Amino acid sequence: MNEEMNKETPADPQGESPVNEPQEKKKGRKGVFRKGNGEEAWQEKLQEANDKYLRLFAEFDNYRKRTQREKAEMSAYGSEAVIHALLPVMDDFERAMQSMTPAAGLDAVREGVTLIYGKLSSVLEQKGLTVMQTKGARFDTDFHEAITSIEAGDDMKGKVVDEVQKGYLFNGRVLRFAKVVVGI
Repeated sequence: MNEEMNKETPADPQGESPVNEPQEKKKGRKGVFRKGNGEEAWQEKLQEANDKYLRLFAEFDNYRKRTQREKAEMSAYGSEAVIHALLPVMDDFERAMQSMTPAAGLDAVREGVTLIYGKLSSVLEQKGLTVMQTKGARFDTDFHEAITSIEAGDDMKGKVVDEVQKGYLFNGRVLRFAKVVVGI
């Protein structure tokens, strides 16, 4: 029977049998992919790549949110400079209406100026401008600028007694502080 086995598996010219050859290849492969050698290094590289990807994704998401927020603020407050420039015109209209006396010939002029002022006011209100209500309100440095103070009764102490110049809010943000006289 040994002869039959020897016939079926001829000896290798170098003296090794074919059965031993695949075992040596397996040994070589195990040496390359042994745990702790290359596999852990690949796992670390994969982890680093994943970490970089997640950080990059988070950074991009923050960038996208920031640009959306800035775009929304730009559209909401983009016309702020124009409205700020129109405020002196509003002041001039108010002074013109106050200086007109009810004389016979000026009624038509007064009515025309009042109509123009009303139209300008409504357009600015549509764009987000609101007038601060200050008389009798508690003095607040977030909205008021004290020009002077006068002695007032106990009920007006720390409150706005008079308004020298109107204050305005634009979309909820102070556009111009109200210049006021405060009671002490």
